[in-house]
Amino acid sequence: MRNISVLIKPASGMCNMRCEYCFYHDEAKNRQVESYGLMSEETLERVVEKALAFSDDSCSFTFQGGEPFLRGLSFFRKAIELQKKYNVKNLRIFNAIQTNGTCIDDKWAEFLKENHFLVGVSLDGTEFTHDSFRVDAGGEGTFLKVMEGIGKLKEYQVDFNILTVVNAVTAKKIPRIYEFYKQNGFRHLQFIPCLNPLGKEAERFRYTLSPEAYGHFLKTLFDLWYNDWKRGSVIHIQQFEEYVKMLLLMPPDVCGMSGICSRQHVVEADGGVYPCDFYVLDEYKLGSLNEVSFEEINKKREQIRFIEESVIKGGKCTACKYAAICRGGCRRHRMPDNYFCISYYGFFDYAICRLEEIAVWHQKNHQTSGNV
Repeated sequence: MRNISVLIKPASGMCNMRCEYCFYHDEAKNRQVESYGLMSEETLERVVEKALAFSDDSCSFTFQGGEPFLRGLSFFRKAIELQKKYNVKNLRIFNAIQTNGTCIDDKWAEFLKENHFLVGVSLDGTEFTHDSFRVDAGGEGTFLKVMEGIGKLKEYQVDFNILTVVNAVTAKKIPRIYEFYKQNGFRHLQFIPCLNPLGKEAERFRYTLSPEAYGHFLKTLFDLWYNDWKRGSVIHIQQFEEYVKMLLLMPPDVCGMSGICSRQHVVEADGGVYPCDFYVLDEYKLGSLNEVSFEEINKKREQIRFIEESVIKGGKCTACKYAAICRGGCRRHRMPDNYFCISYYGFFDYAICRLEEIAVWHQKNHQTSGNV
C-alpha cells in the first residue's frame, strides 16, 4: 500500500527563539533563500489534496519549523477542514506537531485535544540545562514559558512527548534531567545528539557534543532506564526501544537507525519538497507541490539517488560486530564513518546483554506486535 508521511514547515524556519545550536537556522543560511515565509492556505490545500490522493490506507501530517505555531491557529483549523474535504477514500489520518512549547495557551491546547494531535515539545532538561542554549530573541531563558505550555497540555489531556537535544551540557547532567522528567510525569522521551553547523563538523562550539561525552551519556541514561524497567516502571525512550525492536527482528521506525534513508517528504512553506529535514538545501530540492505530483517528486528522488547514496558502502561499519543493530547511524553524522562511532561501539559493549534480556522478555510475553 502507498501511504505517505508529510512534514510541513508552515512558518519555514521562522522562530520566536534563538537556540544557539539550531540546525535548521544553519541549514537556512546555506541556501539562496533563508526563509520562505508563511505557507499560504492555497499551498496547504495542494499539499493536503495531493497527499490524500496519493495514499491508499493512511496519511500522516507533521508540522514543524522553525516554530509552526507562528503560523496561527486559523491555519491549523484550515488544515483539519481540508483533510476532511479531501479524505474521499476514508483514510486514517494522523496529525502531529513539534513545538518549542512557548505559544501553547488554552485555545491551542483545546484545539490539539479535539483534533487528536500528538505534540512533541522541545525541552532540554532542567532550568539550568535548558536555558544554557534555548533562549528567546532577547537572550532570556525560556524554561518557565515552556513548562507553562506543558502545563496546558496536561490540563487538556493532550498526548505529548519530550524531545531533548543532547549537547555538551545536557550530556553531563542526564541523571538530574532524567529524575526531573520522572518527577513531572514525562513518560515518553526522545534524545537526539546535537549537530555542529554544516561544514564545521570538526570545530568545537560551546554546545558541541563530543563522541566521548555522548558515549558516557548513553551508558548513564541506559542504566537509569534499565533499572526502572527492572522495577516495572516503564519510561519510554525511543532510541533504546528501537534497539530492542531490532533485536526482535522488527524494522525500526526511526530512519536514522535503519541504515538507509527513508522516503520522506519535507515541505517548505513555498511548497518545495526535500528528501530529509537535515537536507533542506537547494541541491536536494525535489520539486514543488504547487506544480508537480508526489509521483514526480519520487522520480526526482530516484534521479538524485538520495536513498541509494545513504547505503553504507565501506568503512569500519561493514566489519563491525554491532553492524546489525547500529547500522551506521544517521547519514548526517557520517564523515564517512559515523562521528559517534566510538560512542555507539562502547555503548553496545556495555549494554547489549541487557538489551537482549529485555528482548527475550518481550518475546516470551508475546509483546512484539508494535511497541516494546
